[in-house]
Formats: sequence, C-alpha cells, structure tokens
Amino acid sequence: MSVAQASRTTNNIVVLISGNGSNLQALLDQSPPLGGEIVAVVSNNANAYGLTRAQDAGIASHVVDHKDFSDRLSFDKALMAIIDQYEPNLVVLAGFMRILTPEFVQHYQHCLLNIHPSLLPRYQGLHTHQQAIDAGDAEHGCSVHFVTDHLDGGPVILQAQVPVFEDDDAAGLAERVQVQEHAIYPLTIRWFCEGRVVLYQGKAYLDGALLPEQGYAQE
Repeated sequence: MSVAQASRTTNNIVVLISGNGSNLQALLDQSPPLGGEIVAVVSNNANAYGLTRAQDAGIASHVVDHKDFSDRLSFDKALMAIIDQYEPNLVVLAGFMRILTPEFVQHYQHCLLNIHPSLLPRYQGLHTHQQAIDAGDAEHGCSVHFVTDHLDGGPVILQAQVPVFEDDDAAGLAERVQVQEHAIYPLTIRWFCEGRVVLYQGKAYLDGALLPEQGYAQE
C-alpha cells in the first residue's frame, strides 16, 4: 500500500481533555475551520473547565472518570465506547493526562494525535518546562506527534521553538510555549483533515514525503 493510499478523509473529530482546555479553545476558534468537525469532547475529570468550553460551543461532552475503574484497560474500553459512538476519523489529545493502553492506541491507529510541551525526543513525560530550565537549554517548545505505544514517542509532525531566558520560571516558560501550541496544533490537524499528513509503517509523512525526527521544518 502506498503512502497516498494510507491517507484518509477526516470529518468527525473527538477531543480528549483533562483540564482547562485551552488547546480545545484554540481549535474551536479556528478560522478558516479545521477541515473537520469537533463532534464530541470527553474528559476523565468532571471538573475540567474544557467541558464548559465544549458546552458553550454546543458540542456534546462526556465524562469518563478513571477513578471509577479498577485498571487502565477497563477505563480505556469505556472511553472507546463513548468515542466510537461518534465514528471519529481523528481523535485529538488536548491535555489529556492519562497514559493510554496499547489496546486503545491500536484501536485508533493512524488517527490519534497529541501535543507535548517539549521539543521531542527531549523531556518525555511531565514537568518539561522545569526540566528545560534545569538543563540550561537555550530553547524549548512543543511537538505535535502521532501517538504510539511509546509514551510521547510517536513520530513528530511539527514542532515550534521558544527561547529560554535566564530569569525564566516554569510558569512563565509554559505560557510562552502555550502560545505556540495554539498555533501549531490547529495547523497540524488541518493537514491531517486534508489528507496531507499520514502515519504509514510507523513513520510520519507530509505530502508524501517522509518527515525527519523533529517533523516538518521550514526556514
């Protein structure tokens, strides 16, 4: 099968959140639109403000509380049952603070995206901003990537960089990175919806060209 054959037309988008939902809001505010419709928002946290954002936008919202389940797989199966009601072509992780099981990832193979607040492969996991400061990095940023079984290890599609200043703290650096998150996540999702970016044989392609480790880059 060719890379072109691996692409798919995207219509329905389901967004998973755990908290404030600022990236969700960035997607909702897009003009022109994403090329697909956000049809549902699902959270593992009933108090997530992102649920209010979804309701204000007239989008169906659901809560699947992970604390109600004895193990990760049971939670993920309940989550999949909700998501699959909407027949999504794309599932977007937008601050969804749960480690997904291989079964979940396999179920949505090729159509599961995440944004991570670091320049992957640096600083997988949590507390990325403080890690960048502690390491004395001159630059930090965020990465949009396909989700695989490896935590924050799927192939990168697009990154954005920000400078790290001597007087930065984690909160200030996080705010600077978040501005870039709100720019590159909608762009990447639009590429996916247009069939321009695909996951094929474990690698990310844009317009049929294999992307490098850090994803698409243009001077």
